[in-house]
Amino acid sequence: MSKTTLTVITVTEIVALVAVLGAYLVVVAAGLRSIVSTLAEVTWGARAVERQLLAVPANLRAVNVGLTDAATVLPSLSDTVGRKVGRPV
Repeated sequence: MSKTTLTVITVTEIVALVAVLGAYLVVVAAGLRSIVSTLAEVTWGARAVERQLLAVPANLRAVNVGLTDAATVLPSLSDTVGRKVGRPV
């Protein structure tokens, strides 16, 4: 083979390689764009959950107070109901 033919084949191979790499780069960029939009949705959802959970500590104190009151009242109420229905206390 002549030197000119080998040069043309080499240049053609390099151009083909660059074209294939460019095509894969476009595919990877499209995949990354998709990932970015998904992560944006996840971030939005996480922020929404965070905002909803901000109210939990204040509400938790109120629930704990109610449960403490219930724990105080229920044993005597159970004894009273037990006596009325004839169960041993």
